[in-house]
This record gives sequence, structure tokens and C-alpha cells, in this order.
Amino acid sequence: MALRPNPTLRQRRLGTELRRMREQADLGGSQLARMLGISPGQMTQMETAKIGVSPERLRTVASACNCANGPLIDALARVAAERGKGWWEEYRGILTTDFLEVAELEAHATRLTFCNTTYMPGLFQTSAYAAAVFARIFPPLSPQEVDTRTAFRIRRQEIVRSGSTPVRAFIHEAALRMQFGGPTVLVNQLGALLGDSERPGISVRAVPFAVDTFPGAGENLCFAEGSVPELDTIEMDVSQGALFFDSPADLAKHRAIFSRLDSTALSGEESREFIRSIMKEMEAANA
Repeated sequence: MALRPNPTLRQRRLGTELRRMREQADLGGSQLARMLGISPGQMTQMETAKIGVSPERLRTVASACNCANGPLIDALARVAAERGKGWWEEYRGILTTDFLEVAELEAHATRLTFCNTTYMPGLFQTSAYAAAVFARIFPPLSPQEVDTRTAFRIRRQEIVRSGSTPVRAFIHEAALRMQFGGPTVLVNQLGALLGDSERPGISVRAVPFAVDTFPGAGENLCFAEGSVPELDTIEMDVSQGALFFDSPADLAKHRAIFSRLDSTALSGEESREFIRSIMKEMEAANA
């Protein structure tokens, strides 16, 4: 069996969950391999997603590890059975892998929650705003690279427009005021954000400077909920790209962070009024 040169995010997560299952059973890789009748090398390749695992083999592993979490096993079996490719694969070799993995994560999530302190969540950005965000990268991108990244980001927004996946966004006032592309671009972006906030399945919550505390760190985050809680994933935007976290400790920490945000952010209607006030302020300042 040929080894996968570039396992996808979902394939790697499946391997990670197999390893966690084995470790929770206090089994070594060689020990579990003997129980399954495979080589230790094959066991390692399964856990690193270098080779695939069938739903039947996955259930055999779960049984050998005495895993009794039926919903998790069923969810992992569905991942193991996946064979199709997503639309983002068209961009493989054109964009860096982290772009593709963010789209893959969003496409399979059952709910998305964003926390943004620097710029608008990508799923709500207008074309002009997104292009301005990419244009500020250093060293500068070529116009063609900016256009490609912008087009990819806009295509990702189909998940919002379709209403198939519930989306929550906690957006700090700093992100609401940051002028990527200038005041006109920002005013149009805020207007588009207001429109999105009225869509079914979308919640936009503002966090003003006046809030006494801002829970969590200052990174731009996405919490993507899986089909079961064990398959939730955190994605963090950094200057080098995207980082992904899925350890139980990280997931518990960020669930608590978003719970605190939910209790401190403005309500949906209060947030719309707050965003409108910023728009009016920007329009008056640049009249």
C-alpha cells in the first residue's frame, strides 16, 4: 500500500484519535499491533495517517482498546469511510496547505464559533476588506496572489450563505474599528456584517472596549464543533498561517473561554446598534 505523501487534516485527526484510544487503554504500539495481527510499522502508519484505516479495522481497534464510547466510534468510522474530495483540493499546489485545512475544518463542522480581536472573521469579510487584509502581509504578495487568496476566502463564505452550519462570532471593538483598506472599505464591511447578523443561524456579538475583562488571549480563534465533542477543534490564526489544537485540555479551556464571552458580550440587537454607531462615527469623520 502506497503511503500518503500529504494526509489531510481529517485523516491526521483520525490517526490522532486512534493513538489516543490506544494510550487510554495503556497499550504500546507494538502490543496493539500484535493483537491486531499487523506490524508495528503499520500501526505507526495508521496513527500518523500515512495509510488509511477502514471502518471495520477502526472498530476492531476500538474493541481491542476496550473503548465503549459508541458515538465517538461511529463518528470516527464515518471519517474512515470518507472518499470524496472537497472543493478546496482545486487549490492544492496554488495555496499553502493551511488555507485548505481551514476550509476542510469549516466544511465538516456542526457549528463554528469565532473570537476576533484584530480583523473580521474570514467568513464575513467583503472582497475589498479581504483583499486589504492580504495586501498588508509582509513581505508583500503579488496582485495575483492577493486575488487568489481573496477568491478562496469568498468561496469559503458559501457555508454562511447556505445556512447549513450555525455560526457565532464574538468580535472585539478593536476588530470593528481596524481600518483595512481605509474608512470606506470599513463602513461597507460593517454594513455587510450587519446584513449577515440578520441571517438565520448566524449570531454576531460585539465586545466593546468598555467591557471590564476580555476572557482568553488576544488571538483570532475559531472553535469548530465536530459531530461529537471529542472531535471539536480549535484553529488559531497566526502570522505564519493556521495552528490547530485538539487535546482534551485545550478544548476544555476554550469552551470555558467562549462561555465567558457569551456572558460578557453585547446581545445580538445591542451588537447591531453598537456596529451602527461605529458606522455613523466613521461616516461623520470622513464626510
